[in-house]
Amino acid sequence: MKNLVIVESPAKAKTIEKYLGSDFVVKSSIGHIRGLPSKNGSIDVENNFEPKFEVSSEKKKVVADLRKDVKSAETVWLASDEDREGEAIAWHLAETLKLDPKNTKRIVFNEITKKALDKAVANPGNINQELVEAQQARQALDYLVGFELSPVLWRKVGPKLSAGRVQSVAVRLIVERERELENFTAESTFKLEAIFTLKDGSELVSEAPVKFKSASEAEKVLQDYAKSEFTVADITKKPGTRNPSAPFTTSTLQQEASSKLGYSPRSTMSLAQRLYEAGHITYMRTDSLNISGDALSAMTTYIKGEYGENYHQVRTFKTKSSGAQEAHEAIRPTHFARSSAGADEQQKKLYNLIWRRALASQMAPAQLEKTTMTINASESDQHLEAKGEIVIFDGFLKVYGRSGEDKLLPDINTGDNLDLLSATATENLSRGPARYTEASLVKKLEEMGIGRPSTYASTITTVQSRGYVERGDVEGIERKITILELKNSTVQRLTSSVQYGKDSNKLVPTDTGNVVTDFLVKHFSEVMEYDFTKDVEDQLDEIADGKKKRVEVLQNFYGPFHKLVESSADISRADASQSHSLGNDPKSGKPIIARYGRYGAMLQRGEAGDDDNKPDFAPMPSGAKIDTVTLEQALEAFQLPRIVGTTEDGKEIKANIGRFGPYIVVDKLFVSIKPLDPHKITEVEARKYYSEKLKTELEKNIADFGDGIKVLKGRFGPYITDGTKNAKIPKDTEPKSITHEQAKELLAKAPVKKGGRRRVIKKKS
Repeated sequence: MKNLVIVESPAKAKTIEKYLGSDFVVKSSIGHIRGLPSKNGSIDVENNFEPKFEVSSEKKKVVADLRKDVKSAETVWLASDEDREGEAIAWHLAETLKLDPKNTKRIVFNEITKKALDKAVANPGNINQELVEAQQARQALDYLVGFELSPVLWRKVGPKLSAGRVQSVAVRLIVERERELENFTAESTFKLEAIFTLKDGSELVSEAPVKFKSASEAEKVLQDYAKSEFTVADITKKPGTRNPSAPFTTSTLQQEASSKLGYSPRSTMSLAQRLYEAGHITYMRTDSLNISGDALSAMTTYIKGEYGENYHQVRTFKTKSSGAQEAHEAIRPTHFARSSAGADEQQKKLYNLIWRRALASQMAPAQLEKTTMTINASESDQHLEAKGEIVIFDGFLKVYGRSGEDKLLPDINTGDNLDLLSATATENLSRGPARYTEASLVKKLEEMGIGRPSTYASTITTVQSRGYVERGDVEGIERKITILELKNSTVQRLTSSVQYGKDSNKLVPTDTGNVVTDFLVKHFSEVMEYDFTKDVEDQLDEIADGKKKRVEVLQNFYGPFHKLVESSADISRADASQSHSLGNDPKSGKPIIARYGRYGAMLQRGEAGDDDNKPDFAPMPSGAKIDTVTLEQALEAFQLPRIVGTTEDGKEIKANIGRFGPYIVVDKLFVSIKPLDPHKITEVEARKYYSEKLKTELEKNIADFGDGIKVLKGRFGPYITDGTKNAKIPKDTEPKSITHEQAKELLAKAPVKKGGRRRVIKKKS
């Protein structure tokens, strides 16, 4: 073949093949073809931190096929993505396939269009070694932190824990935000709102421009209003403008897709990847706000043609990130005349968001008119205000849309009298800083320069999958508030209840996240410092710019870091458990302790070495944490397992809480009783759950041969088991017709179960 083009993605390969001529064959490496093995020693710290790369087993066939293609090609074109990761993929391909530099060309493009590809082919370059060095430095740093710090956590805190250069700092942000909220003291203020009836029967809503610090202050104003006449004192109209936002970067796309479409950062990046590979948008890993001259020209033509010349306004946006040299353009459509694109509904929604944001960035501002009506009360110094806002010219809102509708004030003149219908002063409790959502965490990480936007999606996924953070709802606590209502010249004082602190779909740290964060901050403070993490990112950028060397950056990091790891041998395990004394058990006199154990947060009664009796343990009550659980909750937890009663045939029923929630057990049969409380479940309720479980088990049991061999209905269809080994049932065999001898035969032929780690699937809260 004349020309072999190698890209990362099969989907990308198909799109590129449509634009390149018959002289080009496009093949895919399917991402990285080699990497660092997951074992100690993959970075040789004694030999200038040399990485020991290996071709993974699943990529050996890919490499073998590419080697054959390379042999028959006159010229090889490495067309991986234009960022550090893409440059590293090109370098690995050149090294592994032993490509001849004379016959190898590196091309980059940030959109998959014929024009962009023709331009790239006409202007080939070489592999940018500085970008490769920056990528390998990041890879080495993450490897060293993970492989040296994680074992410290295993020894001192608990098994299966892990630490990461960026992930641990991200968890710290969430932990510290939660503690800010726990230490926050709510302040009470009163917001006063008044409603007037107009001659045409409509209503005018107004409010006091200040908030009152006490109920008595607000009540005094309402008492004065009861005796007052109300007059429109002033009406002012002011022009206003609203400007469009810049086109999307990786970070702002993740944030906007979350708030507008409800997509997680991970979903957004996956969908954007597919849109890019299909040729619909420019490259989606970018910090740049630049737009190419060709794109600006295309947008100008489209906006003027579709909406009119007065809707167009050229804008340039300044890129804030110091690392934005890697990416040449913001995220935008490749063809502006295409308002809809994508293989499915999710892709189409994301594409439309990108299309609208890019177009809006080159459109005129919206022109607004803001109206403020001031209403005076004859017997009070406290005036009221009614506000309205209308759009005079929609400008960029024509494309990007707006939230809410025009709020047009009624046709009232200065000096007009108004009839008060009612006035209400409602107590508001101040809220602490907002918990992070996935989108707001992305914004915070970018603001602080921690990590890079292209890695945020995987970081946020990792901290949740490792059990350091949960995304879910917070119930809050019930608080009483006061409402003062003026109606028919009388002020009434009412009370109402609110769920203070209630939150939905927010990131909340688990006990594991709290304990690990505290341990790392205490003993590895340098690695956990926000400024340190940002400085590492800046140094990686300097490697990419050729201002620093990979080895220099790694040496400066590793020396101090490794000393901290070595000194961790002296840390006691008790120091990491965060033991918290709750008081003594009134019956036994033994101390009750909340602490972190090998498998998570737990309660302990008694201490090792107190007497001949070992301590006993109980799970942490639902919703409680090590530092918030009370003695009363703990004592109740130690009442489990609780004997509820017996089944109809006299078998004992016990209730308890386990790893997967509340349950009852009869003999060896475990039955989930969610959402019932194991402390309160009655014998009648327990018998009902038990009988329903028995019915399910009977339906599952196709045949029982009496010697432990059974034919059962399973999640993936009927199967044979003897309790230790499972055997598939041939497709052409009716499960009910299987004999004892056939079952034994099939079990004998079945492979022995392989050992390994069990995967635990955590249900969303």
